[in-house]
This record gives sequence, structure tokens and C-alpha cells, in this order.
Amino acid sequence: MGVEFEREDYQFLTELGLAPENLGCYGGGVWRANGPTVTSINPSDNEPIATVREASLEDYEDSMKACADARRMWMLTPAPKRGEIVRQIGDGLRAKLPLLGKLVSLEMGKILPEGIGEVQEFIDMCDYAVGLSRQLSGSIIPSERPNHAMMEVWNPLGIVGVITAFNFPCAVLGWNACIALVCGNCVVWKGAPTTPLVTLATTRIIAEVFERNKLPGGIFTCVCGGAEIGSAIAHDARIPLVSFTGSTKVGMLVQSIVHARHGKVLLELSGNNAIIVMDDAVLPLAIRAVLFAAVGTAGQRCTTCRRLIVHEKVYDDMLEGLLKAYKQVKVGNSVEGDTLCGPLHSKLSMSGFTEGIKK
Repeated sequence: MGVEFEREDYQFLTELGLAPENLGCYGGGVWRANGPTVTSINPSDNEPIATVREASLEDYEDSMKACADARRMWMLTPAPKRGEIVRQIGDGLRAKLPLLGKLVSLEMGKILPEGIGEVQEFIDMCDYAVGLSRQLSGSIIPSERPNHAMMEVWNPLGIVGVITAFNFPCAVLGWNACIALVCGNCVVWKGAPTTPLVTLATTRIIAEVFERNKLPGGIFTCVCGGAEIGSAIAHDARIPLVSFTGSTKVGMLVQSIVHARHGKVLLELSGNNAIIVMDDAVLPLAIRAVLFAAVGTAGQRCTTCRRLIVHEKVYDDMLEGLLKAYKQVKVGNSVEGDTLCGPLHSKLSMSGFTEGIKK
């Protein structure tokens, strides 16, 4: 099963460097993959988009050796020059913004404005990180000793591991990688197993920048895979910091593994959020806020509103307003311009949602 290039709505994939069959590991400037093959599914129609051969543990190890070799060179590169590379990554994303945003929508299932907006978040992070690259200064601290001063210098960690989730398959990398790169760290990224095409298309944009500037490909590494690759990153003592976005259950496991080897973690885990509407609330604003918080990304994000607590004095008006608002929401194919709520990402997501309603 692969990309149906005769389908008009899939032809744009070739412009992102994708093919019916794709290699899912980029390490040391080389594309490779010797692991199992997975099929990316369009959640709007449950039809295959393309296949990706995931990385094996041997592929991971070869990629990490290249990453470790590139570490010192990147650490010693002046921060403003690192910022220039991140600026070029932002420009590369700008050039592909509509296409990559459409791929996010196609593969993840969020509506098109959200898909484009997610790539824009990555671009915005590039812009922020470029400015930061000229502000990574420490402090000169007065000393109690005569003719002495204390100087604070920030040093790179070396390598940052980034494990991202299906619901924001592009933006979360940007939040992590842009900062890590300007601070002098190499990056090894494992995207979600169910959104590998976004992972590969994003990596191709980033890789082109490093190749054009004749920099070691090991500075940025992409490894597609499942729990086995995630476990390897968590256990890898060459990676001082691991950023994980996903479920609380898996996040706690990652934390325990990384802390056991005295590493650092950044965790962005699942939420279970309520909105409280008091009797003095501006109801039209509250209704719009609740609708977006519950319907956005089809409710598949950690900031989704899962419970609504309404003051009894405004309960009837709030309910009436919500019913009217929900009747205007078109549910459908995620890439169609007038869709306001796309499909759930997978059959597993659907079963979890159904079970939640039963409870």
C-alpha cells in the first residue's frame, strides 16, 4: 500500500519529498531504515497514504554515534551562527507552510487551519530562537575577594532527545528543537508512530539546511519507531535531557528511566480540564471559548475542556447557547476548508472516546 499519486488531493506529497515507500531514519546525514514497515492512514477515510520503514536499534545506534561525533563541533559553534541556521530552518518551513500544514491535517486529522497554524508555531519558535541566540549571556557577579570577579557561563548539555505525540506532530518539535539548537545541543527526534509522514517531511526541510551549509548531519537526527526506540532514547546516557510529550502513564515511565541515570526530563503530559462559568460571565465569550476548547483538534489535546461546571443562574442560557453553537459545527474531512471538526486520529482514539462517553 502506498501513496495514490493519481489522487488529486495527494499530489502535493511529492513536493514534500515523500514517496509511496519511505525510509524512516535520518542520521549522520544519511537516510536509512531496517526496521518494520508501518502504513500511514488518512483518518478521514481510513485509507492508506504511504508506508514508512522504521529504524532498527542498529540504525538508532549508528545515528547516535554520528550525533555524538557532531556534538563537540556544534557546541563550539558561536551561538549567533547557530541562530542563523535556525533562521534558515524557519525560512524553509515558510516556503512549505501550506503544503506541510496540509500534510499535518491529512495525516493527523486536525482541520486545515489548525494544521497550517501548527507549522506557523514552529516558524514563530524559529524567529524567537534566532533572537535568543544573541542573548545567551551569563552574569558578572561581584566577589568579596579583592581584585576578583565571578563569571557565570552557560554550557550546552550536548544532545537533547525529543519524543513527540500524534496530536501536534510538528509544533512540539519546534518548541524543543529551536531552543536546543541555538543553545548548542544536537537533537535526536522520535515522532509519533502514527504520524511518520509529518516527521519525515519536517526532517527533510531541516536536513536540507544543514546540508546546504555543509554542516554535519549528525546535529539533527530523526528516528521513526515505536516503544523500542523511545526506550532506547530514555536509557541512552549520551542524551542528558529527554523531552517527552504524551500520556501521563508513559511520561512517568520515561521520567523514572531518565532519572535513574541522573538525566533531566521535560514532560508535557495529558490533562483533564474543567471550565467554570460563573453567574457574572460574559456568556457569548464563554460559549465560544468552551466550543473551541472542546472541539479544537477534535478534543485530542492536553488543554481540551472535558468538564463544564456552570452556575445555576446561567445554566439554561449557557446550555441554549452551546446547543446553537454546536449545531453550526460541520464534522467532516479534515482538509476541506469548511470543516470545523475533523475525525479522531485512529480507531484506538475512537474506542477511548466511546468508552469515555459510557463512563
